[in-house]
Amino acid sequence: MTMPENGEGSVAALSLSSSTVDEITVVKVDGVLDATTREQFADYLSLAGSDLILDLAGVTFMDSRALGLIVHQWQNSLASGAKFALVGVEYSKSKVMWITGLAQRLPLYDTLDDALAAIG
Repeated sequence: MTMPENGEGSVAALSLSSSTVDEITVVKVDGVLDATTREQFADYLSLAGSDLILDLAGVTFMDSRALGLIVHQWQNSLASGAKFALVGVEYSKSKVMWITGLAQRLPLYDTLDDALAAIG
């Protein structure tokens, strides 16, 4: 889905969906994670279960605000003993994760199966 913005082409909308695998909520994120979609992303995360895997394979761009939400969710999971993982993170679309050094700290996995095996 695209939405025109002042007649200057189109802007990719953020699409969020979730499913449950082995009692863990898996949130699939497609589109741009930035200031324009931050509130939508935050609202969706607030409804997710405590055990969470974020599938970021469909993310086309991520800014520091979105990364802040992800880090906050990760910290809450650590504090409560919940399960948390990120799947499908690509450097070219999420450079901010590497620039900040968080790519070395966050639980990143290539596939959903890898994440489930590690945290399940």
